[in-house]
Amino acid sequence: MKRLALAIAAVCLTTQAQAAPHPVAGLEKPAEIRIDRYGVPHIYAGSVRDAFFLQGYNVARDRLWQIDLWRKRGLGLLAKDFGPAYAAQDRAARLFLFRGDMKTEWASYGPDARSSTDAFVAGINAYVREIRAGARPLPKEFALAGSKPDLWSPDDVVRIRSHGLTRNVTNEVGRARIACVAGIDAARLYKNLEPDWTPKLPAGLDPCDIPADVLDDYQLATQGVKFGGTQARAALDIPPDALGSNNWTIAGSHTATGRPILANDPHREHSLPSLRYIAHLEAPGFSVIGAGEPALPGVSIGHNAIAAFGLTIFPADQEDLYVYETDPKDANRYRYGQGWEAMRLVQEKLVVKGEAKPRTITLKFTRHGPVIHETADKHRAFSLRTAWSAPGTSAYFGSTGYMSATSWPAFKGSLDHWGAPTENQVYADTAGHIGWVAAGLVPRRPNWDGLTPVPGDGRYEWAGFLKADELPSAADPAQGWIATANAMNLPDGYPVAERKVGFEWSNASRLNRISEVLGANPKVSIRDAATLQTDPTDVSARPLIALLQPLKSDDPQVSQALCLLRTWDLRTGAHSAAAAVYETWATKHLGGAVIARTAPAAARPILGQGDLAAVTRYLQAPDQAFGPDPAAGRDAVLLTALKSAMQELTGRMGPDVTTWSWGRLHVAEFHHALTPLAPADQKAALGAGPAPMSGTGLSPMAATWRESDFRLTAGASFRMVLDVGAWDNSLVINTPGQSGNPDSPHFRDLFPLWVSGQYAPLLYSRAAVEAATEEVLELVPGRDPPALSSLADKLRVATDRRH
Repeated sequence: MKRLALAIAAVCLTTQAQAAPHPVAGLEKPAEIRIDRYGVPHIYAGSVRDAFFLQGYNVARDRLWQIDLWRKRGLGLLAKDFGPAYAAQDRAARLFLFRGDMKTEWASYGPDARSSTDAFVAGINAYVREIRAGARPLPKEFALAGSKPDLWSPDDVVRIRSHGLTRNVTNEVGRARIACVAGIDAARLYKNLEPDWTPKLPAGLDPCDIPADVLDDYQLATQGVKFGGTQARAALDIPPDALGSNNWTIAGSHTATGRPILANDPHREHSLPSLRYIAHLEAPGFSVIGAGEPALPGVSIGHNAIAAFGLTIFPADQEDLYVYETDPKDANRYRYGQGWEAMRLVQEKLVVKGEAKPRTITLKFTRHGPVIHETADKHRAFSLRTAWSAPGTSAYFGSTGYMSATSWPAFKGSLDHWGAPTENQVYADTAGHIGWVAAGLVPRRPNWDGLTPVPGDGRYEWAGFLKADELPSAADPAQGWIATANAMNLPDGYPVAERKVGFEWSNASRLNRISEVLGANPKVSIRDAATLQTDPTDVSARPLIALLQPLKSDDPQVSQALCLLRTWDLRTGAHSAAAAVYETWATKHLGGAVIARTAPAAARPILGQGDLAAVTRYLQAPDQAFGPDPAAGRDAVLLTALKSAMQELTGRMGPDVTTWSWGRLHVAEFHHALTPLAPADQKAALGAGPAPMSGTGLSPMAATWRESDFRLTAGASFRMVLDVGAWDNSLVINTPGQSGNPDSPHFRDLFPLWVSGQYAPLLYSRAAVEAATEEVLELVPGRDPPALSSLADKLRVATDRRH
């Protein structure tokens, strides 16, 4: 609190005088936006409509390049601005747009979803028009890229579906490819399955029909945008386990203050600007603060005056790859039932910068979804069926239905129609109630498990979706807390065979560590919760270290490694040499060594390092694949992998182990997508870091790294700990900063705090906000800006509306 008081005092001494009121066309009543010293906007509006309008206006002020690129990527409009190199990505993105009835789509969300989106988009467009009229400067990112911001339609926000966290189709393909070359049993180390389950190939599926490149369009549609040709930033190689979150909700009976605590830290690919954006909206009858994705209205993680809410991925299976036999005489027909069914062909225009005429592209759809690949020689086509193409499944947009909920029944009821991604939604309120709901559309698969592709001939059809009350939930449990971390959390006795929710969950290590810490502390404080969010302890190491305890080696390097690991406290701190040894051994060498010893040769390239949880289970109960003495064979593999890890570390950090540390390898450094296009003297201004980093992807302090160079790639860029009812005590961080403007003081000001595990206050009361205000924007209704200045602008708007 002393640090906070000093920070507020410093702000008060440096706050600039308020500027003259700024007229904004489309604003209905006078309003103000107060920016606190951490870059958080606090919007005080005269109506709920104006609050959402100003949220859009302000996010355009801070993040226009980011949200404009999000829109162009999602709608398939990149080539219009950036040229022919992006035409293939545009075509892929358009395959996954929502193409159903928009009236049904809007009706699938909360009652105010359309009105809040109309206002939000109007605010974005108001700011874009000010730029076009010359009242605001064009953000420098557009000048660097040679593009201009476009105007939005409300439908754009919900039609884009390819930005949501997707599910297991990549594993379906991998499992099928393993089955082709070595039989499906060879996939046992590919991915840990929970609850215990034995996958079977569906009748009628030839796994050898699945080509290695079948998901190229899918990957292209769901990836970010890269600039600079061969200089573009390398793929971050983010494993599925990295994309999730931690969250927990604690009853007052289990806290130091007697008030509930709710904590949430989403784990996603690290980017600059941050994926999340914090905002505070106040209007008569409406109050909410928290974070969401900047291109969406409202917040998905935060609180109102009464209730707090947070989310993590609940890894239900929302995807299936369908394989079709196509007609040798007409590749646009596929076998279905007793005959042939015609694909639906959709032709669209694709505007490409530098080309005189738009290209005509043809998109194909079956009854199950977009056709993402065809193999002419085998007469096969492949389409992807997804829950997130159904009405009401725009990613995270369902939060518009619960932001104003002030009771557990209201919150839980608002999630009955939550679509995607499937989430662990947690709740706490000032009355002391806490709860958890697993929410989302989960397909009902009556005759297969979703772990492999299936024939598309009609034998494998979804029988609708599970009902909300068929998914698990809990309220006010006796133990006083609920935690989730993307791990398997179906309750004992859940009818898995009947309701095949999914079998591919995140490694349980984060949940296990969170549970053991919360279970051991009967009076958790806000600071305790923050410390747990930044805890670098990796308990997945425990069983593997136990296997090493009795082992010996005549090799000096291996012996030194054994000594380090036997006494290690499992904390992957930046200064830890043992953490460097364990992470390199367990993540880069151990799985591959086990697979090289036990898996069929043809399957090894597909299996790679395998899944650490599956590998660990196997090492604890080795079989004859390790040799006539399975335990001895296993121990030999453990030591061989440890030797390989030590050799790699010696090459990277030298022979003196006393100089080794995890932070020498594991470094946080963020780069803007446009960095490859920037002049050499401007590149540094578009980044943050480098800085040594603690944590791993399997510690609560989620910090996933890339195998090639140990660079941090994903984790918790946003963290929040809420003191429910004493809201101004709440803590938050959003790295590298709130603003996307490289010239803003809030572009990377939070990065040093985040790297060191610190937080900023999440201020809510008007008095606290005013005391910490750094900048005030007084806004009043204004006139429309001048008409669009040129025919080119008019044509641009018309093109945007068509696509």
